[in-house]
Order: sequence, then structure tokens, then C-alpha cells
Amino acid sequence: MYQIENTTTKLILVEPSLLPTLLKAAAKAKFPKNRIFVFSDKETGTIDGVQDWRTFLPSSSKADSWHWDTMTAEESRSTVAALNYSSGTTGLPKGVMISHQNIIANCEQSIFMRDLEQPYQASSRPEERWLGFLPLYHAYGQLWSIVAAARTLSPCYFMRSFNYIQFLENIQNHRITHIQTAPPVLVMLAKRPETADYNLSSLQNILCGAAPLSKELQNEVSAKCDLKVVQTWGMTEVTCSSLHVPGGRDDRSGSVGFIDPNASMKLVDDEGNEAGVGGRGEIHVKGPNVCLGYWRNEKATRETFDEDGFLRTGDVAVRDENGWFWIVDRKKELIKVKGFQVAPAELEALLLEHEHVADAAVCALQV
Repeated sequence: MYQIENTTTKLILVEPSLLPTLLKAAAKAKFPKNRIFVFSDKETGTIDGVQDWRTFLPSSSKADSWHWDTMTAEESRSTVAALNYSSGTTGLPKGVMISHQNIIANCEQSIFMRDLEQPYQASSRPEERWLGFLPLYHAYGQLWSIVAAARTLSPCYFMRSFNYIQFLENIQNHRITHIQTAPPVLVMLAKRPETADYNLSSLQNILCGAAPLSKELQNEVSAKCDLKVVQTWGMTEVTCSSLHVPGGRDDRSGSVGFIDPNASMKLVDDEGNEAGVGGRGEIHVKGPNVCLGYWRNEKATRETFDEDGFLRTGDVAVRDENGWFWIVDRKKELIKVKGFQVAPAELEALLLEHEHVADAAVCALQV
């Protein structure tokens, strides 16, 4: 309900399985039902008074004459393409304004870093097959499963929801070569016995981000699956990422790599001074992939950017003399579930809906 109201959205497309949940939220937000459409690859007809999305499609003649509006460079920099909601340490999630330039820039940055030690032209790129199982409401899934897959012409096999056995089956059956994921999936690959039941030999590279990954787990999966695990660092506010280990590097150090091209980064200590080599400091980052700010929240935008226009990230890192970074701490506490942030306000609401669970949790903490 909050995001329906906060975005001031005019139209909603919804998967059939999620329609009941949406209708409850829409009713609370007083969002008109005739502005909701069922979105599926198969025609559904009308469900609970909600029409199939195909009902608003224009005629073939109108479609043939339609064309995209061409943006100027300035319009690309200043026009919001997506609102991705980021959960901070207080209050409700904030809508991060991601521009068209942000998406294009971060996709190009990410592919450059991925190919840095194995450069080739698009026409000579070896055949790859990707598996898309990251949520598409999340920056990570959007950038890789949608934009980067299209940019590199890599087939991406989408899972409607994550199931570990189906995940292994898909890698085996579709001969998946590359996946982008978060640490919980690496824990499963390393620890669950079912991993040994499937042929994962096609898998060449795993890009891991969204949450800290220990070098011990990274190296365990690398050895067990005979592949490279490379790390990345990012957040919703940088579109997806700003640090990468090059895709061809067999790194075992637990590093999140070095700075993406056309971005600037500094580590700022608790006294406000820039930390040197080996010194701890909060990551401040600036670049064409950094968001425009927070939707309808000028106060949060002002607080998040420093006087030089650098984004204060809240993540604490160290760097070595070669420019490689390691995440070592978090300046402000975050609640994360399986690599994804959960706003405290959302958690409170959940606990209020299930007071008996909350009571049990409080008792457990007291014990």
C-alpha cells in the first residue's frame, strides 16, 4: 500500500498469483481497480474483475506507427527510469530515483569490469547462458537479468521463484555458464548434499554481491564446483554496483575488487578525514551510476550526499596500495534477509500482524 501511494502510480501490472495480495493493498490505498491489469505470458481473461493486460493494447496499425521518444543527453541524465525502494535504518523504504543514464552507465561499467581480463568484441563473445532467479524488483536482478543480458545478447532463463532443486536442475538442463547471486545461494552450493546429485560442469563463473561474503565460503565453492567466484559491491543508490573483481580473475582474498570506470571513491574516517592505504573509512562514491536522490524526500537526499556530491554509503571498507577494497563493517545497522534489506517499519508491521510470534520472540530474547 505504501509504495502504491508513494509512487503516485497510474497503472499496475500484476502476476496472477499475486493478484489477491495486490487487491488488498489497492483497496487500502483506494487505488482504482480498473487501473490494474493481470500480466502473464498466457491470456488469463478477467480475474476477480481485473482484465488481462492485452485489453489495452492498440490496434496493429497504431502499433506500427508508434515510435520511442528520443532523449537528449540531459534528458537521459535527469529523467527517472525506475524507482527502486531502499530500506534504511529508520522509517519506511525510500524510493531511489534511477535515471536512464544511471542504468546505461552501470550496465557498461559492469560489463567492462566483467570482461577486463578477457576482452573481446561483442561479435566474438563466447556463447553464454544465464539463469535469472534474482527478484526483478531489486536492482541486482534488473541490471543483470534484464539489461546486461540484453546488452551482451546472452540467453537468460528465468525462474518464477527460487527453489534450490529446480535451480540445480536448470543449471544442469540448460547448461548455464554464468550466474549472479547473493551469499545464501553459495551457502547452499557449499553445504547442501543435493549439490552433488547434479552436473554443474557447465558453470564457469559466479558473481556474488548484495551482502558480505567470507573468503572461506567463496573459496569453498570455487574448489567444490571448479569455477571462479568473484565479488562485487553495490547498493540500490548506485543503480547496482561500483566495485568489481574482474570477471576473469581467480581471486581468493575476499576482496570486492576495485572501482568501476568513470567513478570516484574515497574512504572517510570518523573524524571526517580521508583514510589512506590500510585505513578504515566509510565509502563515499560519485559517478554516472549514482542515483538522482530519493523520490519526494529532499531531506533524505541532502543527508545522503556530502558537500562534494559524493554519496555516503554507510559501508566501511579498507583498500590496499593496488586499489583493491575489502568491506569490513557497516557504519549504521541494517536488517537484511537473504541479502535484501528489510525496513524496520516493515518488520514492526509484520510483528504487529503476528503478535503471538512477536511475543514468542521477545520471550526467547529474554531467556
